[in-house]
Amino acid sequence: MKSIIAATFLLGTTLAPYAQAAAAPPDPWKALGFLEGTWEAHTQGGSANAQGSGTYTFSPELNHHVLVRRSSDSAACSGPKGFDCQHSDVLYIYQEAKDRPLRAIYFDNEGHVIHYDVATSNATTAVFISDPSQQGPQFRLVYELKDAVMSGKFQMRLPGQTEWKSYLEWSGTKK
Repeated sequence: MKSIIAATFLLGTTLAPYAQAAAAPPDPWKALGFLEGTWEAHTQGGSANAQGSGTYTFSPELNHHVLVRRSSDSAACSGPKGFDCQHSDVLYIYQEAKDRPLRAIYFDNEGHVIHYDVATSNATTAVFISDPSQQGPQFRLVYELKDAVMSGKFQMRLPGQTEWKSYLEWSGTKK
């Protein structure tokens, strides 16, 4: 009887780390790993009719508690003299608390601020969706990596509409 108890104890202590690992929630940052790096992108569509190229970088910061995207591009534009055609923005992806979904907040040099919920449907797609209860249009930002090419879309949906319309689309490769 003592040998059965000892064997059960030994087996339990040996398997305990594996049971804990299996029960641990998935690492939310792992699903966004495909975004990391510096990407060179070219605009190619959307209702903005923007033409241009630029770079953006996704990098983990603050001991990987935040994933930060910084971008800068210059689109062809015909604004008034002195108009700044240079666009730059920052997107912070964060987790408010352990076991909570990822969130993001976007800022740009035009004064826009957008709050997003972040979802990953597979290992190469990330979707950022703004809160539909906010006044004005709802926004969706999509990144998809396919055959080493990163494609992106910034889309809008006006109140009362069900269809997303692309405002800006781009694609590019990792530098």
